[in-house]
Amino acid sequence: MTPADIRRRTGALSLLLTAALVLAPAPAAHADGIRAQQWALDALHTQQAWRTTKGAGITVAVLDTGVEADHPDLAGNVLTGKDLVGFGASEGDRSWARHGTAMAGIIAGHGHGSGDAEGVMGIAPEAKILPVRVILEDGDPSRAKARKTRGNALAEGIRWAADHGADIINLSLGDDSASAHPEPGEDEAIQYALKNGVVVVASAGNGGELGDHISYPAAYPGVIAATAVDRYGTRAAFSTRRWYATVSAPGVDVIIADPDHRYYEGWGTSAASAFVSGAAALVKAAHPDLTPAQVKSVLEDTARNAPAGGRDDSRGFGFVDPAAAIEAAGRLKPEGLRAASYGDEYFGTGPDAPASDDDTSAWAAPLAGGAGGVLVVAAVVLWRGRRERPDDF
Repeated sequence: MTPADIRRRTGALSLLLTAALVLAPAPAAHADGIRAQQWALDALHTQQAWRTTKGAGITVAVLDTGVEADHPDLAGNVLTGKDLVGFGASEGDRSWARHGTAMAGIIAGHGHGSGDAEGVMGIAPEAKILPVRVILEDGDPSRAKARKTRGNALAEGIRWAADHGADIINLSLGDDSASAHPEPGEDEAIQYALKNGVVVVASAGNGGELGDHISYPAAYPGVIAATAVDRYGTRAAFSTRRWYATVSAPGVDVIIADPDHRYYEGWGTSAASAFVSGAAALVKAAHPDLTPAQVKSVLEDTARNAPAGGRDDSRGFGFVDPAAAIEAAGRLKPEGLRAASYGDEYFGTGPDAPASDDDTSAWAAPLAGGAGGVLVVAAVVLWRGRRERPDDF
């Protein structure tokens, strides 16, 4: 089943929660075949980058639906995080932490089994994951409640992560609906993180076939926005084309880990964002004194397969290359931290959401209704682990 087929079956992606997953049965495969299907590892030159670092000493905050800390590919790499939603599914439920676990695996999965030869290997397998729950899964029964409220969980989560040791913040989420607009609180939170030396990465959006609407938080100043390409380096049709595109990364036929201990094949710019966050983690591990602006610049300058003219809205400056970025970063000197700004060309004050009497625990997603970072699993169950859980899909 192609991404286009799934989009037709699920309806307009602009109506999906950012962390939506679409699942269907498919033939099983052996666990030891998972690694061979991770084409992104070779495409990103990870073996070359790992000669220098595997991300040790770096913490990547995953602002998402939660992370399954006990997954065999993540065990020991997940720190104690924060739940800023406060309702909905809980750990062990089918609608808990699926999207967040998938993103965490792409960033810092370490595999498992003899010599860690099985399962998902992330781009920075020695990095730590700091989970911050700011949205609900698409299948969460509480989504209806979430749609009725709006709050500042994303902004609060960004600030919380910046204050609790995050070196990188991954935002595999976004609102690219027709009504999407910049929220001052989110913009200010991102600037706060950047001023405190935290790199911020976000998915560019999945609206490439739906009007290429601007997606937030990808469009905020200073954010590294990731677009999606396939294994041939071609822009994925669903990947949003906008001025904020920074670099491209794998976003088609991506192998992901799930809390049910199966592996799936998915697509989306959320996956691309996670790959770029892993690349940024490697750069920061090798050169911890670099500022967020320098990390962004070095990823841009060393990207491979640059578009004609050096950059375009489809793939940014080209395909992210952490090994080349690590080498180039060694020639840089740390600079003073400063906030980023595009000026008034793209950002005014914008309409703000009405104030709510509810605190953050009373809402789930400022990004509900956006397809920005949605990772859609392309109906492929690749392997069933030893631990069984009831399926409700």
